[in-house]
Amino acid sequence: MNDQSQHLIRAITGPIILITVGVLFLIDRFSQFSFTQTWPVLLIVVGILKIFGGRRRRDDYIPPPPPPPAGVRQ
Repeated sequence: MNDQSQHLIRAITGPIILITVGVLFLIDRFSQFSFTQTWPVLLIVVGILKIFGGRRRRDDYIPPPPPPPAGVRQ
């Protein structure tokens, strides 16, 4: 998976989760299944997105700057 597709999956993660929650509430409202029965689908969707999203590479990590030495004013 290339960098561009990983960025795409990270960008659509929030909307996909919101759509999933909406569909689960729709199922709760218009079927015999309640949200308490279908909420594990959220865990499955988040897990799939994590698998396809990949992990951040070490190259992408930018460490925070070190704190100034004690006694030095800025």
